[in-house]
Amino acid sequence: MSDPGTTETTYRAFSVEHAEHVAHVTLLGPGRGNALGPNFWREAPFVFGALDRDERVRVIVLGGSADTFTFGLDLPAMAGQLHTLLGDAPLAAERTRLLDMLGDMQRGVRALLECRKPVIAAISGWCVGAGIDLICAADVRVASREAMFSVRAVRIGIVEDMGSLQRLPAIVGEGAARELALTGDDFDAARAAAIRLVDHVEETPAAAREHATAIAHRIAANPPLTVQGVKQVMNAHALDRVADGLRHTALWNAAFLPSHDFAEAMRAFMEKRPPSFEGR
Repeated sequence: MSDPGTTETTYRAFSVEHAEHVAHVTLLGPGRGNALGPNFWREAPFVFGALDRDERVRVIVLGGSADTFTFGLDLPAMAGQLHTLLGDAPLAAERTRLLDMLGDMQRGVRALLECRKPVIAAISGWCVGAGIDLICAADVRVASREAMFSVRAVRIGIVEDMGSLQRLPAIVGEGAARELALTGDDFDAARAAAIRLVDHVEETPAAAREHATAIAHRIAANPPLTVQGVKQVMNAHALDRVADGLRHTALWNAAFLPSHDFAEAMRAFMEKRPPSFEGR
């Protein structure tokens, strides 16, 4: 990765293209699922920080490659780090390093919200787990009809800690957010629109990208500093509330993530079988 302060930067987890005051940012996770692994978490603050400073850019359109937004956290890629931190009996030092790692990852999602330029999410295919965190940190969300969603962390023994538990209730309402977070159910674009998780639904991934880009151009036609002011004023209270919640969930997981059930969830995922949880 080159100097994040330059205007032309090469990333491993993203591609960035500029056209008519709109930056098109595409997730490039491993495989066709665009899973979010170490490269994503390391690069995201630089990507959105650079776009925040780039005066050519007035709006950002965020999507995934190969007509898939993201399968969420890249568990195989992150498993090594988690095993090193958690081990068989993690003590205070290991839990502190886990807390630090979670804080670093949270900054990757928070970068979207803190970027002064509005972010329009163009969602197709799967949007799972940390993908929900990303779209909740965006300003506007456009989905294609075949898109599928899931707040998945509970199904792998994790209290979701990248921001959905804090941002989702303000978008879809407390009841819907609790149902999605507690069940981990998959749901389609029609349900996402009904609960207002997405603002628009289009027939195809290409149409969703076109609609997102059209919204971006309408925003970009307005005075850029005023647009940035609108976003910052609307974010003012949300940022403080979300920051407190992120710290709480990071502390919770640093304390309680090392569990038999989490280890079982990891084994079941690798072995492609249903997990058997015991509550310990």
